[in-house]
Amino acid sequence: MVNLTINGIQTSVPEGTTILEAAKSVGITIPTLCFLKDLNEIGACRVCVVEVKGIEKCVPACNSVVTEGMEVLTHSEKARRVRKTNVKLILSQHNFHCATCVRSSNCSLQDIAQILNITDLPYDNVPEEKPINFDFPLIRDTSKCIKCMRCVQVCDKIQTLNIWDVVNTGSRTTVNVNHNKKLEESDCSLCGQCIVNCPVGALHARDDVGKVLSAVENPDKITIVQIAPAVRAAWGEDFGLTHAEATEKRLVGSLRKVGFDYIFDTNFSADLTIMEEGSEFLERLGEIKKSRVPMFTSCCPGWVSFMKTQYPEYLSRLSSAKSPQQMFGAIAKSYYAKILGVDPKQLFVVSLMPCVSKKREITLEGMDSCKTGADVDAVLTTREVARLLKAYYINPKEAEEDDFDKPLGVSTGAGVIFGATGGVMEAALRTAYKLVTGNNPDADAFKVVRGLEGIKESEFDLNGTKIKVAVASGLGNARKIMELVKAGKSDWDFVEIMACPGGCINGGGQPIHDGGADVQARSNVLYSLDKANKIRFSHENPEIAECYKNFLEKPLGHKSHELLHVKY
Repeated sequence: MVNLTINGIQTSVPEGTTILEAAKSVGITIPTLCFLKDLNEIGACRVCVVEVKGIEKCVPACNSVVTEGMEVLTHSEKARRVRKTNVKLILSQHNFHCATCVRSSNCSLQDIAQILNITDLPYDNVPEEKPINFDFPLIRDTSKCIKCMRCVQVCDKIQTLNIWDVVNTGSRTTVNVNHNKKLEESDCSLCGQCIVNCPVGALHARDDVGKVLSAVENPDKITIVQIAPAVRAAWGEDFGLTHAEATEKRLVGSLRKVGFDYIFDTNFSADLTIMEEGSEFLERLGEIKKSRVPMFTSCCPGWVSFMKTQYPEYLSRLSSAKSPQQMFGAIAKSYYAKILGVDPKQLFVVSLMPCVSKKREITLEGMDSCKTGADVDAVLTTREVARLLKAYYINPKEAEEDDFDKPLGVSTGAGVIFGATGGVMEAALRTAYKLVTGNNPDADAFKVVRGLEGIKESEFDLNGTKIKVAVASGLGNARKIMELVKAGKSDWDFVEIMACPGGCINGGGQPIHDGGADVQARSNVLYSLDKANKIRFSHENPEIAECYKNFLEKPLGHKSHELLHVKY
């Protein structure tokens, strides 16, 4: 243990502890900007500087280790003055038009500038300006970049795609796309993890709220909304709602006030995905056992993009089943258009997603199976949903709860857990067990695949057939899985992969909390909804059964392949 004094408080901390951690242990807050624990502890911003007696210059608290007898002053006149100067220097290269920034009121730099009482800027304001491609789903505004390096570290260490890099030197030091490429030409998977870890508005998703509002206000368009499972776990955070208050029914009630014609649940098409993907897995199982190469889930477009750029030789191992978002769009513009008796071209399908990559997915080849244009017309992230409701001055706390419309609003517990890592696998195994044995398993029989661990493995017995599965979240973990497969060192039959750590609940389109969201709490929401649902198996969804009976005929049938599957 090391003994030291912080602001007159004597304390003892383990050897190797930083000043930042030591201060936190005695209830003292030191402001940070670039810091991400265990990921970005490089002291780039110099906002966390403190005064240490006996040392002339202030030192960064985030990566300075305590020493025996050290005396630290975290908020001395000297520390405050240096800290304030450093923030002013950052602002001198930052576009601080806060009123037009998507991160206004949720910006770490803005918060710190206010706390430090910065009311003037004595330096010339010269932000870096580079052209922006506003059509690409991921927007990088160089004029707002503060060179904190968070995006570089997250992409390198967590997602292993190395999209961002540091270029130039001295005052010209900045962040750019690696190898001097354009972002849209890079291997970016659009996972959006750089967005949720950016402390300012330098990285954000393309805003499609205006496009959706135009459709809502067009009398010739029938607007249909689908709500992804993970959205219900986080949508209320931007309004200060508790998870108990932010129910899916309250979200439906709020969206009714916007003026959408029909509001449905992506969980319906998640159940549909299980019927198709589970049947496909069983059909391919003999070949899988023979080749010793697993089938991979395909519902995460960030992961599919990763596979395309990093391991294209394994594309045929992806399930051909479309993601629930795309299945919903195809069913809405075929089956539901038929129910309504309208031309599918009249329908405008909007997805509310926790994901940035979904914005690109709707434009990909094969996602126009109804031949009326894209099956899904627009995607709004969870953050955009909040901005949409605020644009109409809708206070969700005052909104009455309402039910999803039918038939595409009926879903099971298996559908809702899609939003958490392991959820797709668990839902698929519940139905695969039924298809093989003729009986339902205990609904929680496969809960071992739950949890936020980066990689999970397990083995199950399906009526005498041993099934080995793996679940991974985060593209760095996906790479570990793929390298084992490539080296012939795996014996898995079925593998689920989500691009974002923890799954869709931690997607790049979810509400941003500096330092990270409470992913476990979001996960708990989905599993509690599963537990509370009267139907917990996708194959028992009555509206799915009706859809097959009256329209699709059977899983993996001709119509299903035409609408619900895609060739990569």
